[in-house]
Amino acid sequence: MSYLAHNTKFVPTGFRKILYLNWPLIILLTAVASAGFIMLYSVAGGSSQPWMEPQLKRFIAGIVLMIGVAMVPIWFWRNMAGLAFAVSVALLVAVEFFGSVGMGAQRWIDLGFIRLQPSELTKITLVLFLAAYYDWLPTNKTSHPLWVALPVIFILVPTALVLTQPDLGTAILLLFGGASVMFIAGVHWAYFATVIGAGFGTIYAVFLSRGTPWQLLKDYQYRRIDTFLDPANDPLGAGYHITQAKIALGSGGWTGRGFMQGTQSRLNFLPEKHTDFIFTTLAEEFGFIGAISLLVLYVLIIVFCIATAVSNKDRFSALLTLGIAMTFFLFFAVNMAMVTGLAPVVGVPLPLVSYGGSAMLVLMVAFGLVQSAHVHKPR
Repeated sequence: MSYLAHNTKFVPTGFRKILYLNWPLIILLTAVASAGFIMLYSVAGGSSQPWMEPQLKRFIAGIVLMIGVAMVPIWFWRNMAGLAFAVSVALLVAVEFFGSVGMGAQRWIDLGFIRLQPSELTKITLVLFLAAYYDWLPTNKTSHPLWVALPVIFILVPTALVLTQPDLGTAILLLFGGASVMFIAGVHWAYFATVIGAGFGTIYAVFLSRGTPWQLLKDYQYRRIDTFLDPANDPLGAGYHITQAKIALGSGGWTGRGFMQGTQSRLNFLPEKHTDFIFTTLAEEFGFIGAISLLVLYVLIIVFCIATAVSNKDRFSALLTLGIAMTFFLFFAVNMAMVTGLAPVVGVPLPLVSYGGSAMLVLMVAFGLVQSAHVHKPR
């Protein structure tokens, strides 16, 4: 049972909750989002429409939502974890039947006032549910095969549903995010070593089977691998996106070409410049200094989350905070690896910077949970 569930005298009330908010974290989130507003204004050619103004409104709504979530006692969110996860999985199933299609993928449910992407919600509800699961589970059972198998199922079910949309990027984030919570909770390292070993073995078998009667992948899939390893093989086809992204990154130099002076974005060579590839736009206009400054802000957000988790005596709160921090890290790490050619292009937006409604609001709810854990921790 959660520590706070039996120690409500530690829970702050009234205006004190506002004082207990992690204000440095809010400032850092605002700084990152502001970088996004600036870049969305730039890629629109010096206009607040069609991207910057809606994004700004969503962030303001997100701040209000975050503070609202933070005011609710953390034990409430623990008790709601199972229901939240079940609802998000149900929404993923609903997408299969009622989802709207965009860019060849069926990932959204149109609610009229917003197009909700349930897979974004699932990234957080999965972490919330696993944190509650390991808070409930006695620590001496954490590495028992039965109690390891259950969270693996909880992770694989939404991952499989997301893969059918198809959305490889989100599926990868769900897998790694869920695995991170399991690792933090104390699951024995041998399980992870086995999975990693099997993964490397599968990759080796895939390459070994090429050109044989038992070839594991289709020819076109091997060509995609070739393009990832060497985009110059097909610079005007499959390798176009990453080639243009690298040109933008390299042309920025140390200090960049200047605000709204990026040729790759202004002349529309850069694909998805307001979503997945917005980091390359920033690097072209503000150079290495601008790119590393954004990275430092991201790292500081992670540091503040880790610090509040380490100081929290409640196991659920600590697991939840660390799980959200790791998920947030995966967001920007995968995006940056993707646009710099270190990972395949899988369609993962840059958190708080890329244009997107569901991603912005869900992420602010996630940090609202972090704030709730911070506000209501024993003092």
